[in-house]
Amino acid sequence: MSSSRAVSVAGEAGDAEDPELCLSDSGSEAGWEEDDDGDDSRGPGRQARCLFCDRLFSSAEESFCHCTSDHGFNIGMVAHKHRLDFYGYIQLVNFVRLEKPSAEYFSSISAPFPWEEDKYLKPALEDDLLLQFDIEDLLYSTDSSCPNGLTEASSLFQQLKRAEHRAELAEDALARAQEDLQKMRQFAQEFVMNTEVGSRPSGSAIADLQENEEEVYFSSYGHYGIHEEMIKDKVRTESYCDFIYQNPHIFKDKIVLDVGCGTGILSMFVAKVGAKKVIAVDQSEIIYQAMDIIRLNGLEDTISLIKGRIEDVDLPFEKVDVIISEWMGYFLLFESMLDSVIYARDKYLAKGNSVYPDICTISLVAIGDLKKHAERLAFWDNVYGFNMSCMKKAVIPEAVVEVLDPNSLISESCIIKRIDCQSVSVSELEFSSDFTLTVTKSSLCTAVAGYFDISFEKNCKNVVLFSTSPCCIKTHWKQTAFFLENPISVEKGEELKGRITIHKNRKDPRSLIITLSIKDMKQTYSLQ
Repeated sequence: MSSSRAVSVAGEAGDAEDPELCLSDSGSEAGWEEDDDGDDSRGPGRQARCLFCDRLFSSAEESFCHCTSDHGFNIGMVAHKHRLDFYGYIQLVNFVRLEKPSAEYFSSISAPFPWEEDKYLKPALEDDLLLQFDIEDLLYSTDSSCPNGLTEASSLFQQLKRAEHRAELAEDALARAQEDLQKMRQFAQEFVMNTEVGSRPSGSAIADLQENEEEVYFSSYGHYGIHEEMIKDKVRTESYCDFIYQNPHIFKDKIVLDVGCGTGILSMFVAKVGAKKVIAVDQSEIIYQAMDIIRLNGLEDTISLIKGRIEDVDLPFEKVDVIISEWMGYFLLFESMLDSVIYARDKYLAKGNSVYPDICTISLVAIGDLKKHAERLAFWDNVYGFNMSCMKKAVIPEAVVEVLDPNSLISESCIIKRIDCQSVSVSELEFSSDFTLTVTKSSLCTAVAGYFDISFEKNCKNVVLFSTSPCCIKTHWKQTAFFLENPISVEKGEELKGRITIHKNRKDPRSLIITLSIKDMKQTYSLQ
């Protein structure tokens, strides 16, 4: 399965290692020889595994030195900062072994600490040399004693690498902000140019504002890159292709309406299986390329293209037999294009006929990924040497669309909404739902994620369906993550109960406002 997967930061006990990879940082093989000082924490066949990767070392000291130089995690500094005693140190090591947080995670935590539980007193790794290390050595030294002579220059190099990573994240955020700013400038310019100051009442000005927002939205679909991404999404495109080609009886000699046709790919599929006539409607500029594509493939006699919103155009037929559309957005309902499909269904679809896809569900699942949580929040603690932690309050309410690692799922999924496109009303697309997530492994819940499933069922001889779950092949819809400000500790078998409310943003009806209540936490998110 092709997906963006987080790299595991700790291996399992007993993994075989290549001897070439198990040398100390100095590159010397002397670390494999038994120390003559009689210290039983060293010896043949016993190595100290790094806390954050699978490298092995001949002593705990060398492992800690490696953690400092390669991962930016100084165990001595952590011991001093949190005043760890012997038991606290043991719990910390086992916590890292079991939960696999990133090194950056520790820069943002505060009391009570997540490792202060009795279960972390039990060794996570059999015969772990790090658990046999004398805590006193940490409490009297802040550099964790690097026996291989970690130089100041090497330490500085690692700091620069981490700064470079933070800079890359900042550059990505800046690029997105610049893109949004450009859209705002374009919208403002068009709005000012099309409005004569003082000549219209405020209500008319507001209507113009909403109209221009619509223009900005549809103009975004005039860019070729968006359509290339959608067509190259094999799960999306091949599912529609399979549904149409495996169920030609649905379209044979029928009049078909394609709402939001884009490049016309679905219309051409339908024409190929014998549709009598296909009406393809789209508001964006891409429809002019669609016209060329239709002519290039000799289908202009079957497919008629109309530019405009389905709510505004006049169709050449009073009624159609089938409506097909690829209307789904992030978290299914983002962009609200289903509203247009419902409008077309109620106005143009002949009684007893069908809309496709016809069945859709939205599901939630709990996520436990301390690394992503730290990347999302801890990043703001040190931005080029500046404390921007106040940004966390602004970052948390933004829902994140990304591909999630299936290994980060820590619960069974729960369906919160089932939509039958044959009968659903626009008002039903705003809703509240209780949910229960049954935890499948003890962990820290760092986020709740949403995804959707799509089915082509009605009158089908061959039912076709696809999913945007993290456990399935990735799609351009990815998943939508709602990060929790403070991770929640959960146990296997526990039922994590909550409630979710979804409604449109009144200022921008194509975006969503989502309120999530889970345990004692309540947070409102925007998806825009």
